[in-house]
Amino acid sequence: MSEKSFFSIKNLVVNYGVIKAIDDVSITANEGEIIALIGANGAGKSTILKSICGLVKPVKGKIYFTGKDITKLSTDKIVKNGITMVPEGRRIFPNLTVKENIEIGGYGIKDKKTFKSIYEFVLKLFPRLEERLKQYAGTLSGGEQQMLAIGRALMSNPKLLLLDEPSMGLSPKITAEIFKLIKTINKEQKITIILVEQNAKIALDYVKMAYVIETGKVILSGNSTDIKNNPMIIKAYLGG
Repeated sequence: MSEKSFFSIKNLVVNYGVIKAIDDVSITANEGEIIALIGANGAGKSTILKSICGLVKPVKGKIYFTGKDITKLSTDKIVKNGITMVPEGRRIFPNLTVKENIEIGGYGIKDKKTFKSIYEFVLKLFPRLEERLKQYAGTLSGGEQQMLAIGRALMSNPKLLLLDEPSMGLSPKITAEIFKLIKTINKEQKITIILVEQNAKIALDYVKMAYVIETGKVILSGNSTDIKNNPMIIKAYLGG
């Protein structure tokens, strides 16, 4: 693992006051991969994503993206470098229309052709959003709001997309639909994706690599198939 990787975290430590939230975590994502961070609620998974985005500053460790040390960059500069996060709970703008929410995501795109191309891809990917462009975002269903949050994030033209609990509050049927769309984004747009997900079963079905996080530490990492077949993981996360 080095700064030469597409994306890597090296020996990350994050404290919340006197509490060590992240303890010596190292993660690598290769270009074009989908990787998952799985673990129980409160394990530190979301804190890792917030650290990548600059929302939380580590006390130790380094974060590298496309060969650059981004550890100390501000959130807006990290976004300009090509990293965007869909936060837990979606956080759309409920009093704006679907169209306005999508367009806000592309505020940093100056080239009109690029903006139009991404906008058209988002509507093709999420036809339900196209049907509801004039509708206020707060009136959408939970699944549609998650689609909107992902569509808004895609408008910034990211190279690395961070998804925090994309299945939260959604039915199994809608969750499966969202994960299929995540796979489409990865395949068609060649966007690398790191997703945090409590639903380990579905996450491990859709990713290549996974990291199991417990009390701020990586306790297991590797190929998703191997992790899925690990007796400890089956017992703790897969209902075995």
